[in-house]
Amino acid sequence: MNNFGGNWTYQKIKIIEDYAKAYLEIMKNRPYWKLLYFDGFAGSGEIRVDGPLDSTVIEGAAKKIVSIKEPKMFDICYFVELDKQKKKSLESSLRQIRDAGVHVVEGDCNRKLQDMANFLKSEKGKNHKVLAFIDPCGMEVDWTSIECLKGLSVDMWLLVPTGIGVNRLLKKDSHISEAWWQKLERFYGISRDLLIANFYSSIKTMTLFGEKQIVYKNPKAIQKIESIYTGRLKEVFNYVSKPYILKNNKQSIMFHFVLASNNEVATKIANDIIKKINI
Repeated sequence: MNNFGGNWTYQKIKIIEDYAKAYLEIMKNRPYWKLLYFDGFAGSGEIRVDGPLDSTVIEGAAKKIVSIKEPKMFDICYFVELDKQKKKSLESSLRQIRDAGVHVVEGDCNRKLQDMANFLKSEKGKNHKVLAFIDPCGMEVDWTSIECLKGLSVDMWLLVPTGIGVNRLLKKDSHISEAWWQKLERFYGISRDLLIANFYSSIKTMTLFGEKQIVYKNPKAIQKIESIYTGRLKEVFNYVSKPYILKNNKQSIMFHFVLASNNEVATKIANDIIKKINI
């Protein structure tokens, strides 16, 4: 069982479930398309939520999606989970709901995204459309795994770890370890120099010992983290929705949850769903 989240966990799952139903409503009269649902961090099928709602077990997105029968089902549901025990648990849970067309595999999301991109580019995959749910806990998704989806028939909901991931690596004085710099470069797919230019500024000041350069972090770092990443997404997809902002019980921003798509209607639907939840 996954142990993570608060009230926003419910909302995140509701967003993907509501979007999936709207997506299937549009696609139900287009039988020439094969519909694939891809979940890159599928978990065990259940989530234990602690917080203001007390300790409660809720169904994960995988169970919600596989349970959808109306307006139609996804032709293929493909779930990726790196942890062997969680994979086995999820496989057992989903088999009780639906067997045909449901695949649960043990593996890394980055590799499986690239495999999916190659499939969609092949002759066999050209009649497939994908709804993808990429829901990492941190910065596990490399930019190359997003970039490979350029020009493909993919609507992708992506959880971006703006506060809980990137912001924690960006130290106030820019003294960041080599391993963390490499992680940031893989996540954004841009150079270290460009990251420094976007997130840090410096001023020179005189001290008793001469001139000193002081480096300081952008005071609106989280907003900058989101805007740069959204900008990168728009280099791959034509449209990106407004984000659903996930905060902890202290109202600190943890994630931004967005839809990236090549279809303008898709982002309008996503924006409507997010707007209703934010009311």
